[in-house]
Amino acid sequence: MNRQISARGKALGIIAVVCSSVLPLGTLPASAQPKALSVELNKLEPQGSGCRAYVVVQNDDDTAYTAFKLDLVLFQQDGVIGRRFAMDLAPLKAQKRTVKLFDLDNIACDKIGSFLINDVVECKAEAGPVENCLAGVTVKSLTSAQLTK
Repeated sequence: MNRQISARGKALGIIAVVCSSVLPLGTLPASAQPKALSVELNKLEPQGSGCRAYVVVQNDDDTAYTAFKLDLVLFQQDGVIGRRFAMDLAPLKAQKRTVKLFDLDNIACDKIGSFLINDVVECKAEAGPVENCLAGVTVKSLTSAQLTK
């Protein structure tokens, strides 16, 4: 009888060691963490009395997004808020780089100082809503106008 208890105790100890080496304590599965998306303001181009912005989104994750809507604030060169608007970058395919365009009417490109991603107002994957998407977003700009979050 003692031999059976001792063998069972050793087996449970081995299982505990294997489990702790596979998933360290306090670690969440990858699906529960915010996803990695890079949003780049790539180019600003005059378009009549307005400006066309080219945005490059790099989705390095295995998650495809059916909705990815940003709450953006445009600041003018003098730091004053020019406007606030929403921009939906979806659909975003998994493991894919995508270029999105949006037109800003009645504002010249040289009057734009920066954009702020104020929040991600809608973030859905094929499996449903994704929480805390803003945390997984990295930003950069290749233009004179900065992009921040």
